Amino acid sequence: MLTFEQKLEIIESFPELTRKNVSLGRVNFHYEESALDKMNVVYHLHPNGNGFVFAEYLSGYEIDHKGMVNIRDFSEEELRSIIQQSILSLSAKSTVEEAIIDEGTEEHWINDENHTLIVIHEEELWNVYAGLNLDGTFLSYNEAKEYLEEEGFRKR
Repeated sequence: MLTFEQKLEIIESFPELTRKNVSLGRVNFHYEESALDKMNVVYHLHPNGNGFVFAEYLSGYEIDHKGMVNIRDFSEEELRSIIQQSILSLSAKSTVEEAIIDEGTEEHWINDENHTLIVIHEEELWNVYAGLNLDGTFLSYNEAKEYLEEEGFRKR
């Protein structure tokens, strides 16, 4: 288990996060550029090593009723990964994403290297985009989902 100081060092390596000291020696880290009302990425990091990271829009994590994951026993790699994914999940869509999404139904999928693909339901087809480039077209959502999962992506 990482110590409080080790976790602080890892978290503080993310320049987009702002430290906020709270009661009982606990620390929160906010993402001020969040596109959502939610700004807490790291919540109540305690000197005993316990703490939480916001993961409501991430898959593969067991979240509590607030959308948080307990990071007490996370390794350095796991902690860096979940924080990076949390920040991405709270980030505004790029102008490139906005240009292709328009009014369609959309989902964002991310892989372990933080590459993002966008799935959009357009005129009875499910299209997968990498930026402005069409990556694939599928007749059903399940086909698109299968493709993304086989390629190592998970819904954000």
